[in-house]
Amino acid sequence: MTRFDAVLFDCDGVLVDSEPITNGVLRDMLQERGWNLSGEECMRLFVGKAVKDEAALIEERTGHQVTEEWLASFRERRNQGLERDLVAIRNIEVAVQALHEQYQGRIACASGADLFKVNLQLRKVGLMRYFEGRIFSGYDQPRSKPFPDVYLAAAAALGADPRRCAVVEDTVTGVKAGVAAGATVFGYSPSEAGHDTPVLLQRAGVATVFTDMADLAELLARFPTA
Repeated sequence: MTRFDAVLFDCDGVLVDSEPITNGVLRDMLQERGWNLSGEECMRLFVGKAVKDEAALIEERTGHQVTEEWLASFRERRNQGLERDLVAIRNIEVAVQALHEQYQGRIACASGADLFKVNLQLRKVGLMRYFEGRIFSGYDQPRSKPFPDVYLAAAAALGADPRRCAVVEDTVTGVKAGVAAGATVFGYSPSEAGHDTPVLLQRAGVATVFTDMADLAELLARFPTA
């Protein structure tokens, strides 16, 4: 008997290598408003979070209101960058294909990002065929990550008990959402993510941290049953 009935993937940083692109656009737009951040500082502050949810911080540091027009401009510039430069996470298609077969299609993408972005990204890197009809956005839920709503919605759509779901995440915000949903969370942290990332993920509640998506299917298959 396997431990899990379904597998729920985050998108950014788990399925696609989008964070450097998105945060690069955000850093440039914040600099245009007088807030100068390094790439590392911008990632630390905003990775795993929806920009709209950080409006108060941006307004405090820039002195400019975060308007719908500014957010629309951010999304447009972000989407252009993603269309041009986005690539899949290394070895992710191997993992997704194996788990799609192993769980007979009971996999889903549960992202904190807006649905347009998630769909754009999955189509761009060729992963849409594994997730079409099972894509969920925190923008469509009462609360986004770190609250569990998007993971609870994904589990319900698959007819799975959240406590028997595996969640794959790469950020503290996402891990907290998965843990709050009652799922078992696996933290993806490639070697280039930084030495402190595994520690932060473990503190947030992951069951284990792994470094290569090629290992994910076997990791889930061998995970001890409850």
